[in-house]
Amino acid sequence: MHALVLAAEAAEKSKTAWYVAGGALALWAVILAAIGITQPSFPGKGPGRAAVITISVLLVATAMAMAVVTA
Repeated sequence: MHALVLAAEAAEKSKTAWYVAGGALALWAVILAAIGITQPSFPGKGPGRAAVITISVLLVATAMAMAVVTA
């Protein structure tokens, strides 16, 4: 019986990548919220806005990919 439990645990994929990607996305959201509350004009126009959007899209896509890969 013990061998079956060990085999099941060995076959399960590690969720570490999902935790890291999800944690990074959550941290990014908190940072954006804090900056947005203190600076109403954030992120402004032009390259600042483009950078925020690009980083956000990449973090969301990475978290989604890791959720699928580690499922």
